[in-house]
Order: sequence, then structure tokens, then C-alpha cells
Amino acid sequence: MVSIKQIIIGFVALIGVAILGLFLVTGWYTVDESEQAALITFGKVDEEVSEPGLHFKLPWPIQKVEVLSRETFSLRVGYDESDGEVTSYTDEAKMITGDENILFADLVVQWRITNPEQYLFNTNQPTEVLYNATSASLRSVIGSSGIDDALTDQRPEIEASVREGLTELIDTYEIGITIMDVKLQDVELPTEEVRRAFTEVTDAREERLTKINEAERYRNQLINEAEGEKDAIMSRAQGTRAERIERARGDVAMFEALYDEYIASPEVTRQRLVLETLERVLPGTEIYIMDSNNDTVSYLPIRPLERNAGATDGGAN
Repeated sequence: MVSIKQIIIGFVALIGVAILGLFLVTGWYTVDESEQAALITFGKVDEEVSEPGLHFKLPWPIQKVEVLSRETFSLRVGYDESDGEVTSYTDEAKMITGDENILFADLVVQWRITNPEQYLFNTNQPTEVLYNATSASLRSVIGSSGIDDALTDQRPEIEASVREGLTELIDTYEIGITIMDVKLQDVELPTEEVRRAFTEVTDAREERLTKINEAERYRNQLINEAEGEKDAIMSRAQGTRAERIERARGDVAMFEALYDEYIASPEVTRQRLVLETLERVLPGTEIYIMDSNNDTVSYLPIRPLERNAGATDGGAN
């Protein structure tokens, strides 16, 4: 017959074995290199674990572990992609621009979990909050932009504005998420007729930019040619200036030498200057030297004698 004491001892032993088994089963957990964990003690995050490997914890229900991924997730607005097939959601993608035009805009957001405690406890649906914040940010930026900006060369600025606004919202909500990147995918007009009309406008704008670039190139060419011509004129002017300065210096030196001769023999120098001036002013005139008696007709024809002497010398040669 089993006594009450034996029953109690057996019950206690059974509880001990159960506790030991529970400890062995739930007292250990592993964290992969691509994972992070939140160690929760009585419903409160006690520790955030990022080191990979085997870790110890107290058995349930004292402590439990929530393992979260550290990879980069993608959230799509306006479309979804599964097994290589893309499904569009026009209700999500349809938006109104600042100039009251309608377009379809698809967006993808890259995000990561960076605060496990906030991600687990600040909201029940953090991805839904992220989706609503993304949609609000995108519609806000598109609603303040013109349709030309959204469809042409302002897309990087729109992406930057969406990311900035989305980051501010996520920081305000404190849901443990960090925005890594924001990329616009397809931005298009609602109908084929509107798309064709806008394509024509875009082509005209590109042609206008091409003409402007060609005009700028021609303008730069003319400026370069003018600069080259200016440099050539300046160079010639500098050469002319230097030539005239040297000529003036030579004239000054000649004048100073003549002045020194004049000081030494004023009368001889005066007569010489008169003769040289007459020869320079009247190069074809015969010059005769006469005596001091003005009424005499005796004179010595210097030029003919010089010519005869030159002819004689030429014949002798």
C-alpha cells in the first residue's frame, strides 16, 4: 500500500523532472549572423543580443526570446512582385500632382529593424505603419511637384524629399525601423493619349535643350576666337610699342650726338643740317657750292662730278 508521503515525494520529483526538462528545452537559444534577438523578462525587454552563437536564458515563463532578422526588407507601394511576376495596384499608385494632373507612381522602400524593443512593443503592425507613412510621404511630395518634374529630370529630388519626410515620420512613430533607401519605379500617365502628348512635349523640351547647348557651344567658339584675335592684336600692339620705343631711343641718341657736335662746331653743324634737310626734302635737286660773292656765276657742280666719278669707277671695274 502506497503512503501519502510516497505520493508527495513522487509528485515533487515529477515536478523537478518537469522543471529540469523545461530548462533543458527552453534555457538555450541561438542567434545567427543575420539575426538579432530581444531577451524578454516577464514581458519587458531585458537585453538586445546581436552577437551570433549559443546563448543562455531562464526557462519559460520567466524569460523568452524574440529573434528578428537583420537583413534589408523591401516595401512596395503601387505594385507587388512575386515569383518574377509584377502586379499593379492602380488605387495605390494613382496620385495628383501640384499642377492638378493625374499620374501613377510606384515606389520601393528599403528598411531594416534597428531597435527590436520598439519594433516589438510600440505597435502591433510596424510594417503597416511603415506602409501608411510611405504612402503619405510620397503623396505629399508628388502633390507639391509639377507633372514635368515627376516625369523627367527631377525624380532624384523627389526621391530625396520622400526619404526625408518618411524618415521624420518613422522617427516620430518610434517603431524601431531605419529607412535605408527610397526608389521611384514606374511613373507614368494614366492614358495612352496623354502619354503620347506628354512624349511630344518631352521631345520638344529635349530638342530645345539641344538647341540651347548648340548655341552655347557656338557662343563659346566665337568667344574663344575673339579671345585669340584679341591676344594677337595685343601681341602686335606690344611689338609696335617696343619698336617705337626703340626708334625713339635711337632718335634721342642721334639728337644727343648731333647736339654734341653742334656745341663743338655750331656753324659747321648748322650748314650740314641745312644741306641734309635739302637733300631729304628735295632728293632730285642738284646742289652747288658757290663762293661768298653772290654776283659771280662761277660755281662747282658737285652732283655731275660725283656721277662722272661713279661712272668712271664702274667702267674701271
